[in-house]
Amino acid sequence: MNAADDAHLIETLVDSQPLCEGSFLKARRDTVRLPDGRQGTREYIVHPGAVVIIPLLEDGRVLMERQFRYPVGQVMTEFPAGKLDPGEDPLACAKRELLEETGYTAKEWASAGAMHLAISYSTEIIHIFFARGLVAGTAQLDQDEFLEVRATAPDELAEACRSGRVTDAKTLTCTLWLQNVLAGNWPLDWQPHDESGRS
Repeated sequence: MNAADDAHLIETLVDSQPLCEGSFLKARRDTVRLPDGRQGTREYIVHPGAVVIIPLLEDGRVLMERQFRYPVGQVMTEFPAGKLDPGEDPLACAKRELLEETGYTAKEWASAGAMHLAISYSTEIIHIFFARGLVAGTAQLDQDEFLEVRATAPDELAEACRSGRVTDAKTLTCTLWLQNVLAGNWPLDWQPHDESGRS
């Protein structure tokens, strides 16, 4: 499909008003012109973007994290992830987040594309990376960050997703990626990087 094929679906911006300007997130209310010429409003969150990493251990397990997520009020199991700093390259962010949250660096990295997390109300895009050739080190957590790192077998992770014990959207998507990569259905273009995380 090209842009011309979608012309009958496109909404165009008429006016934009800030609702909230937080240090991390911003909220906006836009007035848009609908495809039929009428106007409508769209309220949404402006997010800086993020990365998620699927770290592959030599024994076939993957590194997971458990941490309390305040908005949903519960401890969640998820893959390592974090938000982009202003102007930060997604791969550089992935290397930084893996080291900070788990203490690991990786000898090889592969991009698995990106996903939009909540397309109806957020601009957030998450870049998916695989990492292998992991080298253990010391985590560098922020002062307000508390989490535990666990190694999990892919079949155990898949069962946790199926049973509803894992409900984090990015982790569900990454589990699909992991299953297809391990099955040889979705090949990756692995790129070498030194253990310090520099390319």
